[in-house]
Amino acid sequence: MFEASIEAGHLQQAIDAANAVVDECRVHLDTDGLVIRAVDPANVAMINEQVSAEAFEAYDTDCGEIGINLERLDEVVGIADNDDDLVQFDLDPETRKLDMQMNAVEYTLALIDPDSIRAEPDIPDLDLPATVSMDEAEFKRAIRAADMVSDHIILQVDEREECFIANAEGDTDDVDLELSGDDLNDAKWGSAYSLFSLEYLKDLRKPIPTDTVVRMQLGEEFPAKLTFELADGAVDVEFMVAPRIQSD
Repeated sequence: MFEASIEAGHLQQAIDAANAVVDECRVHLDTDGLVIRAVDPANVAMINEQVSAEAFEAYDTDCGEIGINLERLDEVVGIADNDDDLVQFDLDPETRKLDMQMNAVEYTLALIDPDSIRAEPDIPDLDLPATVSMDEAEFKRAIRAADMVSDHIILQVDEREECFIANAEGDTDDVDLELSGDDLNDAKWGSAYSLFSLEYLKDLRKPIPTDTVVRMQLGEEFPAKLTFELADGAVDVEFMVAPRIQSD
C-alpha cells in the first residue's frame, strides 16, 4: 500500500537527482520516507537519496519496494502547470500500477519489476580527509570552466594553504579556480588530490538548484562525495563519483 501527495516542484527535484545517474531505479517505501540507491552502468557515479515523509503533503505506506522508469515519471510530472500543484499517488496492489492525479489529469504508470533492475550498490563508508562547502554557483563555475579546455578535472585541497583548487589542462589552454576564506561556506582542511571525468560531473551538477550549498568530501585518489538538500531540506542527496587513477 502506498498513498501520498507531494508538490510537483519537490517531486521534480527528487526525480532529477536520481535521473542524473540512472534511467530506472528501485524505490524503497519506508514509513519515514522513500529511499533510492543506484549506480550507473559504468560503476562510476552513485546516488543515495532520502526523501523524507516531511517532503509530502500526505504520506502513508505499509512499506515495500517498487521499480520506476524515471524518464517516464519525469514526463508525467512535467504535465503539472505549477511547482505547487499537488501530485497524488495511489499504488494498486493488484495490477502493480501507480495511479497518479494532477488537477484534472489522471495517469496510470506501469511499474517495473524491481528484480529486473540492476542491483543496488553498497554505499561505502568513506572517511575522507578534506571537506569543503561552497555555493552551487562556484561548483558549477568550476565544472563549466574546466569543460572549456579538457574532459577531465583535478579537484584538490591544499591543507597548508587552506584552499580548494579545481584545475584542468587542455592541449593548449589551462584553467584554475581557487577558493579560500570567505569564498567557502565551511571547510575541514586535509590533503586531497583526485582526477575526475567531467562527463559525470556535468550530469551531477544539473539537479543542484540555485542558491544551494554543496558539501564536497575529497581524498587522495578516492571517490568524491557531494551532498546537498532539496525540497526545503526534506530531501537529502548524496552523489559519489569515482576518480580516474593516474598512472605514474
